[in-house]
Amino acid sequence: MSAFRIGHGYDVHRLVPGRRLILGGTEIPFDRGLLGHSDADVLTHAVMDALLGAAGLGDIGKLFPDSDPAYAGVSSLLLLDRVAQRIREAGWQVGNVDATVIAQQPKLAPYLPQMRQNLARRLGVLQEQINVKATTEEGLGFTGAGEGMAAHAVCLLERLDGSGR
Repeated sequence: MSAFRIGHGYDVHRLVPGRRLILGGTEIPFDRGLLGHSDADVLTHAVMDALLGAAGLGDIGKLFPDSDPAYAGVSSLLLLDRVAQRIREAGWQVGNVDATVIAQQPKLAPYLPQMRQNLARRLGVLQEQINVKATTEEGLGFTGAGEGMAAHAVCLLERLDGSGR
C-alpha cells in the first residue's frame, strides 16, 4: 500500500429562501441558503468526501445518511470532526486540501480566510495546508443561474507512520 492517497469530493445543493448560507463553517450574509438535511455546507461536504474517498472509507451519505434524524440541521463542522477522527483511526493524516466553491453570488472572497481557518482547525492541520477558492460560471448552468452552489475538493493523505503499510 502506498504511503500517500489522493481523494476527490464533489457536492451540490439548491439555494432556497429561509435558510442560512453556511460555507466552510462560516455564515455568509445572503438572501438565500443551501437546502439540505444538515446545514448543507457544500464546501465542507466536498472536503469530507475527498478525505473519505482517499482513505477508502466510503462517503458522507454512507456515514451520515439523510434518512437519520440525528443529522437534521447539524453543523457540517461537527461531521468533519468525526471524519477527521475516522481518518486518523485508519492510520492517515491530512497532507493538504484544495477546494473550490462554485457560486454566481454572493462574492465569497472576504470569507475565504475564515473558511480555511475553520477547516484547518477541525482537521488539526496548519492553515497553509488548506486552500479554498471561489469561482463563478459566468452565468452558465444551475450555479450561474443562481439556483444552487457546488464545490469540488481534492486532498492528499499520508500514512501516519510513513511506512506505506
